[in-house]
Amino acid sequence: MEFPDEKKGDDQLENSVQELMANVQTDSERHASVGKQNKEEELAGTPLAQAHSLWTTDAKGSVILRIEEGCPEEPVTVHQMFKASVEKYGNMYALASKKNDKWEKITFLEYYQLCRRAAKSFIKLGLKRFHGVAILGFNSAEWFFSAVGAIMAGGTMTGIYATNSPEACQYVASDSKANIIVVENQKQLDKILQIRDSLPHLKAIVQYSGYPMEKISNLYSWEEFMELGLEVSEKELDDIIASQRANQCCVLIYTSGTTGKPKGVMLSQDNITWTANHASRAGDLQPADTKQESLVSYLPLSHIAAQIYDLWAGIQWGELVYFAQPDALKGSLITTLREVCPTSHMGVPRVWEKMMEKIKQAISECGYVKKKLVTWAMSVSLEANQTCTQKDDEKPFLFTIADSLVLQRLRAELGLSCCQKFFSGAAPIGSETVEFFLGLNIWLYEAYGMSESTGPHFMSGPKAYKLPSCGKVVPGCRYKMANIDSEKGEICFWGRNIFMGYLNMEDKTREALDEDGWLHSGDLGKIDEEGFLYITGRIKELIITAGGENVPPLPIEEAVKKELPIISNAMLIGDKRKFLSMLLTLKCCSNIETMEPTEELSMEAVELCQQLGSQATKVSDIIGGKDKDVYRTIQEGINRVNAAATSNAQRIQKWTILRKDFSVSGGELGPTMKLRRPVVLEMYHEVIESLYQE
Repeated sequence: MEFPDEKKGDDQLENSVQELMANVQTDSERHASVGKQNKEEELAGTPLAQAHSLWTTDAKGSVILRIEEGCPEEPVTVHQMFKASVEKYGNMYALASKKNDKWEKITFLEYYQLCRRAAKSFIKLGLKRFHGVAILGFNSAEWFFSAVGAIMAGGTMTGIYATNSPEACQYVASDSKANIIVVENQKQLDKILQIRDSLPHLKAIVQYSGYPMEKISNLYSWEEFMELGLEVSEKELDDIIASQRANQCCVLIYTSGTTGKPKGVMLSQDNITWTANHASRAGDLQPADTKQESLVSYLPLSHIAAQIYDLWAGIQWGELVYFAQPDALKGSLITTLREVCPTSHMGVPRVWEKMMEKIKQAISECGYVKKKLVTWAMSVSLEANQTCTQKDDEKPFLFTIADSLVLQRLRAELGLSCCQKFFSGAAPIGSETVEFFLGLNIWLYEAYGMSESTGPHFMSGPKAYKLPSCGKVVPGCRYKMANIDSEKGEICFWGRNIFMGYLNMEDKTREALDEDGWLHSGDLGKIDEEGFLYITGRIKELIITAGGENVPPLPIEEAVKKELPIISNAMLIGDKRKFLSMLLTLKCCSNIETMEPTEELSMEAVELCQQLGSQATKVSDIIGGKDKDVYRTIQEGINRVNAAATSNAQRIQKWTILRKDFSVSGGELGPTMKLRRPVVLEMYHEVIESLYQE
């Protein structure tokens, strides 16, 4: 890697700023070129970059913003949003990190200043305008400083999943033209060192946790990195910040690549700032001058859901963000939650499911009287909450007793005693999980959207809650249903949150955005008379049988898991086949270090086996028809699901239990625990073929 000399870096910087300023038109110039005044020009306090289209695939490109009556707010950049928050919340705590068993906190003013220092160091390292800063590692204050600093310095920021292979890291770093890669530790550094020679744009690597084990040119510890920019003037940084426009790209979110190569979703400064403001408002997050929200950051920040919720909404509303330990999902999250007692909490469905399984296990280990009391309290809570349309509706006296005597203590055990808002996003959540938490008087608000809609486009909340819907459209956003058939259609999005386009992928961008600029989600759904959205399936996941029957797999898979609590994952098979079959996995324990599923059945699964008269404790005790009691019970559950099928073609004819559960490390699940159907089809090709042999 060549280190850019200082003079060359300064010249490039000056040229890029001048070039950028030349592309920024004043209102009058734009009126002359377009011939008419539009709302965008009328409302923008800072002139926008020249744009002729709603989309672009060029990192240096700019887009027409979708400013209209429903969302007339003035466009602001990330820096403008942060500066406004510092003025309001400057002396309030912003970030908390645990060092030597003690929480260390910094204020919003300190946070802002540290981001500026990181930005100046990126400039010193030769970060080019619209080139990437890639961040690879677990959530931390340094992750946030790098993200915001990269944008302040004129680059684009992209997160890389910590679970990515070196090859997957290489693809993202290369595609985003990453000049600098920020890594967490030696493990992540080793991945980048393996691929360094195939990254022509890479100028430096920064390690933010611990110190590099060996001295390598252009590799810096965090402390060394933060010293680099001290000689860069404030004016130089301010000039770059001043050159930025709200309709230009600042963030890249790479789709997890369940089909084909990951796509770089280009998000503008306006996408980020508008969504941080409006989507979180729909979730009833409070500004810090009213009541400061607190949360624990632990979900991958390379995913839009966590990034909007933890990072950008955190700045917008003055939230206090606590960083979990890197082993959060291996078991330490509950400890952190108990210490912090956040006011809001978000999880992907699998996180809520795992929490549910742990609670069930703990209840099963209680004595007879306590178990009866908890079961009674949860049934009272579920019944009371199912009859309410809003969380604050008046509840019966019996519910008040159950909640205060039993459920409050259970929530405290989870570290959720002060939590008022609970969110689920990134994938559909099962009704069993939602109902279980209603039994704890925890209302899970589901958010539905895409990376391409900067996260949530529909949201449940205290004033928009109806099971099993995803809530209502975020205020200021619009939707329509395309190709409606039997009240169902493809959900299409419009709003200030709609992405700029896929980086360097014109064909894919044209597939996602129609001629009028509507984003096609690929999801099928229906809207009820009150405006609540229900997801019914995914177009690409639709199974079309050999007989031409269209079968959405999700409802059938969900029904099987609800009927059979021993099942962890269920995947329906049958595209271009004569009949439907299903792959099943059993609930198992995971290796606490690797998170790999083991042979050992979970406590819940063992108990279910015992209730059937089975002595099974391992998957191998059951598979291959060894355990007739378990097989008979599964078949009976499948029969009940089949009895509710709308047609013969939608009945499951055959099924099999796989040797191990699906996992991220195994490749069957993506980073946000979504089922990677094409991968599973390929991995279990022989097993599937055996189901269809005559």
